[in-house]
Amino acid sequence: MPRHPLSATVKFKKLEADVQLPEHQSDGAAGMDLRAYLPDGKIGISPGARKVVRTGFAMQLDTGYEAQVRPRSGLAIKEGVTVVNSPGTIDSDYRGEVKVGLINLGSTTYILEPNTRIAQLVVQALPRISVQEVEELDDTERGAGGLGSTGKA
Repeated sequence: MPRHPLSATVKFKKLEADVQLPEHQSDGAAGMDLRAYLPDGKIGISPGARKVVRTGFAMQLDTGYEAQVRPRSGLAIKEGVTVVNSPGTIDSDYRGEVKVGLINLGSTTYILEPNTRIAQLVVQALPRISVQEVEELDDTERGAGGLGSTGKA
């Protein structure tokens, strides 16, 4: 794939020789697909159940970046399987194995096969935020309106 004009390098470490590392599936893909690492074979996720699924790799992000673990839309829509804590955040100082918490919101047991694409990983730059306490905030047209206050279609 051609190098994107906004690119960063992320270091990945395979924890087992047969692990498949994340990869973009197209030039325009925002996320890299994460695959289930299931050395003992397939597993079932019952309706309503949650499972933590290994990916078999660890990673190193540069300071100032985070990685978000997000659902794969096809898996969520077709099977009802999604990421529990979506998006899950991986901090730049974490060096352990990347794992994905999945939940089955469907009505039947989902059988997860080894190397199935289970989530996507999106890496983003983050500003460092300074907290400033103030007595007043600037007014806006919206003001304090929230939870659907901007209108209905």
